[in-house]
Amino acid sequence: MTTIIDGKATAQAVRAELREEIAARRGEGLRAPGLAVILVGEDPASQVYVRNKEKACREVGIESFPYRLPAETSQEALLDLIGELNARPDVDGILLQLPLPRGLDASRCLLAIDPAKDVDGFHPENVGRLSLGLPGMVSCTPAGVIELLRRYNLPTRGKKAVVVGRSDIVGKPLALLLARPGEFGDATVTICHSRTPDLAAECRGADFLFLAVGRPRMITGDMIKEGAVVIDVGINRTDDGLCGDADYDSVLPRASAVTPVPGGVGPMTIAMLLKNTVDAWRARV
Repeated sequence: MTTIIDGKATAQAVRAELREEIAARRGEGLRAPGLAVILVGEDPASQVYVRNKEKACREVGIESFPYRLPAETSQEALLDLIGELNARPDVDGILLQLPLPRGLDASRCLLAIDPAKDVDGFHPENVGRLSLGLPGMVSCTPAGVIELLRRYNLPTRGKKAVVVGRSDIVGKPLALLLARPGEFGDATVTICHSRTPDLAAECRGADFLFLAVGRPRMITGDMIKEGAVVIDVGINRTDDGLCGDADYDSVLPRASAVTPVPGGVGPMTIAMLLKNTVDAWRARV
C-alpha cells in the first residue's frame, strides 16, 4: 500500500518543535529570533508568500520585521537596507523575496546578505559550504525534502536517486544533499534535464525519484519503477487546479511512497525557513 507523505502535518510538527524551543529559551530571558522580510514592488504572488511567512513567524514566536518597498526603489537603496539589517543584532535572518522588479540585480543583493543571516541558503558561500559538506544555511525546499525523508524513515543510503531538474534553488542543492554522507544521503545521484536523451529510462532506474521542473504531469506511472519513492516538488497551475510534475493518479499505484500536490513538499519550504532562522538565532544568542 502506497504511503502518502503528508507535508502539511510534518510542517506543523516542525513548527511545534520550534515554538516549544523558542518559548523555553525566552523563558530563560533570551530575546526572540528576528527575521527581516524585504518585499520590493507589488507582485501579487510575492505578497501572498510574504504574508504567509509573516503569519508563520508569529505562530512560532519569531519576530518579523517587514520592509515593503516601492518598485521604484534603487539598487543602492536596497543594498543600503541590506547592510543595515546585516548590522542589526536583533535580526538573525534576512529574506529577500524574489523576483525583484526590473532594473534590480538580484544576484548583487543576495551576495550582499551576511551568509550567517542568509536563511534562504542562496548566498554563494552557503552554496559552496554545501558542496564541500560543511555546515551552513541550506536552501529551504531541498532541506524540506530531506526532512520529509527523515520523518518518514525513507533512507537513501546505497540507493539510486534521480533528480529531474537542475535549478540553483532546488535541483542542484538537492542533488548535493542526497550525495552527502549519512543515512538520508549516500545515494548514487543522477541529475536529469531537458538535454537528457532518454528521461523515461533514467526515471525507471530510480529507487528515489525527485521531480522539480515545473511541467504539469510530465512523469507518468509507466516511467517509474515499481516500489519507487516519488517526491514531487513541482507546483503547476492548470485549468483543473494545482498539480505536480507527476501524473499523480498513474504514479500512485506503482510508488511505495509519494508526495501529493498540494500538501506535500510545499508546506515544508516555510517550515525550513523558520528552522533556518532559529538555527541562525541559536548561533547568535
